[in-house]
Amino acid sequence: MPPKSLSGGIVAAVLVVGVLASMPFWANAGFLFIVGFAMVEAVLALSWNLLFGYAGLTTFGHAAFFALGAYFVGFLLRQDTGIPFLALLSGSLALGALVAFIVGFVAIRRTSGIALGILTLSLGEILRRAISYSPALGSDDGLSGIPRPQIDLGPVLVDLSSERAYFWFLLAACSLVALALWSFTVGPMGRVLIALRQDPVRAEFLGIDVRRYRLLAFVISGAVAALAGALQAPWAQIVTPEAASYLHSTQPMLNTLLGGSGFFWGPIVGSAIFSGISYATRTLAGLSEVVSGGILLVVVLAAPGGVLGLGSRFSRTWRIGALHKRPAVDELARVGKQAVGGP
Repeated sequence: MPPKSLSGGIVAAVLVVGVLASMPFWANAGFLFIVGFAMVEAVLALSWNLLFGYAGLTTFGHAAFFALGAYFVGFLLRQDTGIPFLALLSGSLALGALVAFIVGFVAIRRTSGIALGILTLSLGEILRRAISYSPALGSDDGLSGIPRPQIDLGPVLVDLSSERAYFWFLLAACSLVALALWSFTVGPMGRVLIALRQDPVRAEFLGIDVRRYRLLAFVISGAVAALAGALQAPWAQIVTPEAASYLHSTQPMLNTLLGGSGFFWGPIVGSAIFSGISYATRTLAGLSEVVSGGILLVVVLAAPGGVLGLGSRFSRTWRIGALHKRPAVDELARVGKQAVGGP
């Protein structure tokens, strides 16, 4: 990434985080709640795009990992086990990585493309049905009344029971996860994954273990998705089997396609746009999905690269136009100097 683009991206990210951090002081509770959901969905979409946009893998049941993390943390917080909240988050990360390793070790070795997507969709639906038949997990009603935790930092006890405090924690956690994923994708491992997506046969010919790197991406993606679920459980204070449904699995896909799968920040932009649409159409009963679907259809048809792809294309066209206009301006200046007797 060019230095100017990098510095501009950093400045934009800092400004966005600063605006979000100020929201508890001026936003109403409903809008703040939706923004919190959008941040979690952005992390989930980033984890999905690590597979789709970088490793070239398609999964239709990604919400299963989200549900694992959400139920893991929600159940243990309700039981008041005394386990530190940061340890619960680490446990959800490890649980997601373990399940993703088991699924990926079997699936990636035997399937790819649409077959992998259908397999993950089936596993996600199996998990949803298993949860709905589990009385310990609340069956179809799910787990409600999940308490917001406290973080014991030794001499300091951070109370996250208030909506404002947990929002700030959620913002910090999601920002750190996004930064970690960005660092991973711009490093050598990210470039290897892009090579796998572009031409796996050539990458294997060059000595790259395609299955091993794809399995690594699958594990990281599953772990981050589970962490996103773990972060949302105390924020929503309820988890239902719908967290693992195929409908929820489509959300990170839609966010990524809307924002632009070819850009790391595309899923975040898509999540922000979808959340804005949901908030603006909240009073239109039954029309919110129609409006969202219509906007997505227009964007996909007009700009297959998503919103960021459209912006990048306009920026490139503007720069090319400026380069073409500059010689004409210089020539006009030269003629003017000659007309007044200049050199």
